Amino acid sequence: MSSVEFHHRTRHGPPTRLAVLPGSFNPPTIAHIELARAAKSLVDEVVFVLPQSFPHKEYFGATLAERVELLKAADHQSSIATTEGGLYIEIARDFRAHFGPATHIFLLCGRDAAERILTWDYGREGVVDEILAEFEILVAPRGGEFSYPGRWAHRIRQLEVPSHLNEISLSEISSSELRERIARGEPWEHLAPREIAERVRKIYS
Repeated sequence: MSSVEFHHRTRHGPPTRLAVLPGSFNPPTIAHIELARAAKSLVDEVVFVLPQSFPHKEYFGATLAERVELLKAADHQSSIATTEGGLYIEIARDFRAHFGPATHIFLLCGRDAAERILTWDYGREGVVDEILAEFEILVAPRGGEFSYPGRWAHRIRQLEVPSHLNEISLSEISSSELRERIARGEPWEHLAPREIAERVRKIYS
C-alpha cells in the first residue's frame, strides 16, 4: 500500500519515467527549482517529495503545509507529494506501489546525496545494489563532479545544469545557507526563487 499523497499534479495517469526530488525544502531554493527543470528533458514528470517525517532531522521553520505552498508558487511545472517514509528506498517503493511496475523511477539529487547513498556503512554487503535495483540516480554537480565505481554506471546518470548556475556553486545554494543569511541580516534573495521571496521573508525573518 502506498502512502503517497499528491498536493499538485502536472499530468494524469502513471508516468513512464518519473524523477523524484526528496527534500525538506525549508525553504525551497533556486537550486531545487533548477534541478527539477534540468530533469524535465529526461523524464515525463518531476515530483518534489516532502516526507512527513525525516530520518535524521525534525520539522522546524516553515510547516509542512507552508512548504507545499512555497513549492507550488515557485514551480508550477513540477508535481508535489508527501510520503510517510523519509528514506530514499522507502520513497521509491512508495511511488512504485502508487504507480505500478511500469513506471521507471529516478532519484534526482546532488553529488553529496549520491555519494552518501554509495558510501554509507549499511552494516552488510550488497545494500547499494538493492537500492539501485529500486531506482536510478540523476546526479547534478554540487561542489564538484561526481565519480562512482564503474559497476553502477548503468544506474547513474550525470545531469547537466543550466550554464548560468556555473557562476554560483551549487554547493553554496542550500536551505540552511539561506536561513542563516536571513538570521545574520545578510543578502539572501539571490538564493530564493523570486516568486516566493516575500513569503520566505515573512516566514523566516
